Amino acid sequence: MRRAGSERAGGFLTASDFGFLPEFGFLQETSGFRKRLQRMLIAVDAMGGDHAPEAVVAGAVRAAHEDGTGILLVGDRDRIANELARLEPAETIEVVHATEVVDMAEPAVAPLRRKRDSSIRLCGDLVRAGRAQAMVTAGNTGAATIVAKVVVGTIKGVDRPALAGVFPNPRARTVVLDVGANVDSKPQQLREFAVMGHFYAQEVIHTPSPRVGLLSIGAEEGKGDDVTRRVFEVMKTTGLNFVGNVEGSDVFGGEVDVIVCDGFVGNAILKSAESLVEFVAATLRTELGRSWRTRMGAALAAPAFRALRRHIDYTEYGAAPLLGVNGGCFIAHGRSNPKAVQSAIRRAVEFCEADLAGKIRDKVAELHAQEELLLRPPGPRETRAS
Repeated sequence: MRRAGSERAGGFLTASDFGFLPEFGFLQETSGFRKRLQRMLIAVDAMGGDHAPEAVVAGAVRAAHEDGTGILLVGDRDRIANELARLEPAETIEVVHATEVVDMAEPAVAPLRRKRDSSIRLCGDLVRAGRAQAMVTAGNTGAATIVAKVVVGTIKGVDRPALAGVFPNPRARTVVLDVGANVDSKPQQLREFAVMGHFYAQEVIHTPSPRVGLLSIGAEEGKGDDVTRRVFEVMKTTGLNFVGNVEGSDVFGGEVDVIVCDGFVGNAILKSAESLVEFVAATLRTELGRSWRTRMGAALAAPAFRALRRHIDYTEYGAAPLLGVNGGCFIAHGRSNPKAVQSAIRRAVEFCEADLAGKIRDKVAELHAQEELLLRPPGPRETRAS
């Protein structure tokens, strides 16, 4: 039976479509479409980012064609349809109509209060309802974080989700968290960050036994402020491959795979790294173009420059995951191009295939159970034995 407001031929769904069909998903049209709904679906905020919806739709189409990913494009259906009309049709893409957009300058709480039919809010609704397994947005970071925490919800036992940044190193990648979702984090929260970073490095970066370090002002035990010293002791109880304190130089050094820090510090690292890359690129362009000799040298070294660019290019990785929520939430750079959007969708798929949320949930529950055992008062038999 066909519901009013649903346009199967154009692949359009409206916000009302997800609330009325709890047993069959948000559209019950054809058996072929129901089979596709059984596959993994990623909700993509088509209206988020500096180049939306053009870049987002193009990246989603690339992910559908090249990777076979099932995608729900959320946003203004007319604008999305215009972009899709210029591209090769993809059978694994559906459109969910949203009437509102949360702009970059708007407060983070906008999707909870004034703009409940915004594209970023509906992405969260889709994940919470189980219609999508993860969401990807290049829009307002604060709004995405709020939607993930409040609408999607945090994993039981996780006090605060953490935003993980992925940085290149000579061997592979270094996961740094938190890079901006939290400030003034408590020791127990930083311990949770370590657990989440461990599993992300293991399952998505494919590091078998991630080495976890605590960011401080020196590698020696006892270095750092009071909170850092307290966190050091707490980290010993995680059962992870904790290697002790590390310094800022280890972010790109390759001697550690996961670095745990407060969001205030992590965000400073992230913004400094982005600025440094832009500075180096601009300086190279200027210096290599100064004379015919430097231009000739640049031409000869072009393969090396291309390899370097691939290694440090943020579009190769795509997005930062917000770890600790029930489902995947990936926040891409505001100026993401189609390649970056496709990469972000790939990371979301890897996250879901590895059941990362479930593994984080189990490990956090184990740590809390250990705490309760240590804090539990001794029973009569234990008292007599002592």
